Amino acid sequence: MPVAILAVLSLLMTGLSLSGCRDDKASKPVETADSSQPISVEPSETASAPVGDKRPVIVCFGDSLTAGFGTDLGQSYPDYLQTDLNAEGFNYRVVNEGISGNTTKDGADRIDTVIALKPVVVVVEFGGNDGLRGLRIEDSRKNLDTIVGRLKASGTKVVLAGITLPPDYGPDYIKQFNDTYAMLAAKYHVPLLPFLLKGVFGVDGMMQADRTHATSAGNQVVAKNVLPLVTPLLKKQP
Repeated sequence: MPVAILAVLSLLMTGLSLSGCRDDKASKPVETADSSQPISVEPSETASAPVGDKRPVIVCFGDSLTAGFGTDLGQSYPDYLQTDLNAEGFNYRVVNEGISGNTTKDGADRIDTVIALKPVVVVVEFGGNDGLRGLRIEDSRKNLDTIVGRLKASGTKVVLAGITLPPDYGPDYIKQFNDTYAMLAAKYHVPLLPFLLKGVFGVDGMMQADRTHATSAGNQVVAKNVLPLVTPLLKKQP
């Protein structure tokens, strides 16, 4: 891999931990694991269904890459996933449950909120912040196992989306980190997207100036990465 790409990847992982959600419409303060100061986090834009909206729910559950940090309202990958599903005739409501700075433990702590939405499908995207902080692989795996296992036990279907680490974390740690996603996908028989930013990371116009988060155009590609893993789990509604 070219040196320039490796440098960008290192910046990507740093931003996962330090970023907040979009700050243009900030609301409730949330304590992050990497700071004693609260950051402003936007709530799920579609978490509360409009009156009369009976569409079954798809939840995108993760950190800043799911939340859509740095983009305008309506430009996160879950927003574009909603557009793509509509275009293909799938009558579902996509809910964005991404919060920046979240680790796998934070995700496990929030699992009841997601289950309460009674989703048909949940796209799970966590782990980048665990890796950046050098947290124990065993702990990250346990937390992700809890997330996927509890979702499956609740009756929902799961799609697992992964991320990777910059090379300075060492080949052994990176291999164990990457293997976590494949192991859980195999254990629970769920579809796996090994790298959420496939076709986005390192591509001109697809990453923001921070070289960490996807632009609006990049999030459109991310949505198309996720779409083919989600649609086989759905039914076209009348």
